[in-house]
Amino acid sequence: MTQEDLAERCGLFRTYMSRIETGKANPTLTMIHALAGSLGVPIPALFGEAAAAPARRARSATPASAKARPSRGRVSR
Repeated sequence: MTQEDLAERCGLFRTYMSRIETGKANPTLTMIHALAGSLGVPIPALFGEAAAAPARRARSATPASAKARPSRGRVSR
């Protein structure tokens, strides 16, 4: 499938699709959903390795005893 085909399926301009692919534009959640549906893949598949990063971080988390005081406005986990 070409960028043009995918852009047409999602109702986008091909140039915007190119900008998403090269990292020069960030799609909205609605657009991510449309892209995944058009490609026939689950949403996490669009993020590749980045989708697995939170799981790796959780395994290497700092022990509770060594945690610093959370900054204002942040929820401590």
